[in-house]
Amino acid sequence: MADPSSYRPKPGQIPDSPGVYKFRDEHGRVIYVGKAKSLRQRLANYFQDLAGLHPRTRTMVTTAASVEWTVVSTEVEALQLEYSWIKEFDPRFNVKYRDDKSYPYLAVTLGEEFPRVQVMRGAKKKGVRYFGPYAHAWAIRETVDLLLRVFPVRTCSAGVFKRSAQIGRPCLLGYIGKCSAPCVGRISPEDHRELAEEFCDFMAGRTGAHIRRLERGMQEAAEEMEYERAARLRDDIGALRRAMEKSAVVLADATDADLIALAEDELEAAVQIFHVRGGRVRGQRGWVTDKVEAVTTGDLVEHALQQLYGEEQGDAVPREVLVPALPDPLEPVAQWLTQRRGSQVSLRIPQRGDKKDLMATVARNAQQALALHKTRRASDLTTRSRALEEIAQALDLDSVPLRIECFDISHLQGEDVVASMVVFEDGLARKSEYRRFQIKGFAGQDDVRAMHEVVGRRFKRYLQEKQKSGEWTEEPAEDTAGEAGEGAEPPAEAGPAAGLTDEDGRPKRFAYPPQLVVVDGGAPQVAAARRAMDELGIDDVAVCGLAKRLEEVWLPGEDDPVVLPRSSEGLYLLQRVRDEAHRFAITYQRSKRGKRLKSSPLDAVAGLGETRRQALLKHFGSLKKLRAATVEEICQVPGVGRKTAETVAAALAAAAPSAPAVNTATGEIIEDDEAPPAASSAERGQDR
Repeated sequence: MADPSSYRPKPGQIPDSPGVYKFRDEHGRVIYVGKAKSLRQRLANYFQDLAGLHPRTRTMVTTAASVEWTVVSTEVEALQLEYSWIKEFDPRFNVKYRDDKSYPYLAVTLGEEFPRVQVMRGAKKKGVRYFGPYAHAWAIRETVDLLLRVFPVRTCSAGVFKRSAQIGRPCLLGYIGKCSAPCVGRISPEDHRELAEEFCDFMAGRTGAHIRRLERGMQEAAEEMEYERAARLRDDIGALRRAMEKSAVVLADATDADLIALAEDELEAAVQIFHVRGGRVRGQRGWVTDKVEAVTTGDLVEHALQQLYGEEQGDAVPREVLVPALPDPLEPVAQWLTQRRGSQVSLRIPQRGDKKDLMATVARNAQQALALHKTRRASDLTTRSRALEEIAQALDLDSVPLRIECFDISHLQGEDVVASMVVFEDGLARKSEYRRFQIKGFAGQDDVRAMHEVVGRRFKRYLQEKQKSGEWTEEPAEDTAGEAGEGAEPPAEAGPAAGLTDEDGRPKRFAYPPQLVVVDGGAPQVAAARRAMDELGIDDVAVCGLAKRLEEVWLPGEDDPVVLPRSSEGLYLLQRVRDEAHRFAITYQRSKRGKRLKSSPLDAVAGLGETRRQALLKHFGSLKKLRAATVEEICQVPGVGRKTAETVAAALAAAAPSAPAVNTATGEIIEDDEAPPAASSAERGQDR
């Protein structure tokens, strides 16, 4: 680690003027490139006390071994030079772009004698007009297929073009009228180029003139009674309009704009761009940026603008660029964009109307892109290993928690209380190990009591499995609350299946203990989980809780939480585990509520609608209590008359079962208003 003071320039050496600077490491490699309005003031910020620097900036200055700079005359020149050097040196501490080089473009090779329409990817070439990018290549081909009827431009490769010229016969497209066949001289090079330019004009958004020209031609042909030509022009107009319909109209017809939106966290930012030409979305692209330096949203916008327009000229830069935050300073960036376009470019934040609404759509796309990227990142082995190591270090564990179980409670105003248990092994979700619990015996919003019950039932089952396998002989505490509920298997019978593992060698159900239990909640929930495990003598499993408000990690018996850095991979993994438990719990709770209402005998009562059914259940609390109520008591429910009350009482009496229903998976008695779960779903514990 280098000491920044060892290569700090002497006072007065750094000029007080615009410029670009480079930090190099001990091997002479450029590791960071930056620009500044005043080199002296900007570089002085790097050589202050290390404790006052951003962690990534501190890492950069301690990795560097020298700094050099180049003076320029204006901030715009500094912006251009910075972009050139970042492209040339690819510094490790600058913002890194996982760029969209694989996005397909519709390209017209205007630099050739006979321009060709084709799909292109990768770096842009001179003499080629590009439209897009598009999400899929097939979308380009569909558009081109429609437009070739009106603009029969060449689409064949150089080899096919040369072969057709040699044999004097065009390809199939030439015979069916979707190519003007310049290879065999059906059209002159000048006329073919004019066709290609008209094709480019239409793709650039200047659609009205072409459609009006065709409509005039159709009317003239009809007046001259040339009905076949009029029909062809009519079909051409239809093809152009179908091609236009493939691009959604989002803004006024004359609007040419690019909309840039960001979604970011401490480590990364997702960038999404919508290209609007002629009021229609003509292309979309996006990438993910590693925030390897301390940057603001405005800085990220500036980097995105460099990425978008660093190699563009003319109409490729739109009249208007809408962003979520403005670069600081704004003037050099706006002037740089104006120079690249050759005319004024408006760079601003949309405040109201359709443009603001469209910006919100682009922002949602950016958020989804960031979430997808994080999901893919979770599958990386190195990242998962680092996350587990950070958790072990933060919680002071003896070893990394290879198996993590997380519990969450879900209910609706104290009714249909359920719980979930999700399992992550080696940092990945293991859905076959998920379990669902019914909390019975009490109702209300007592998450602490429910957490104590669920954790106790889970580990009581674990002790039972150990006892059956012969590994543990002490009698476990009696489970007064019943079995684990949905997702648990029935007590094993004597024989080969009663061991600790299944036939494939996998530990059975609850026989495999975790190294870490995570509960969704703060200190009270953590204390309840720890108390449940202590009552069963479980002292080799760590417990922690993750509170949603500030993402704090709570440990049993501690007055203060453990605060992991926001950029910590360990915190990211704990958040994923907690969010998955919450999703699994609330999905189960909703399915139970819907199942209870759908399977109710009240559904068969004629004239009793959904509103009054819910009022009855809410008034009495359960179908069991409603069945025990008298007609007079039912009449007390608002909206229920005596005749309806008598009908309800008669229907419930007729539907009363002769014997209580039993959950075959758990041995539990099931309430009348709850249908037993499907065996396959219960055994697998899957969220369906």
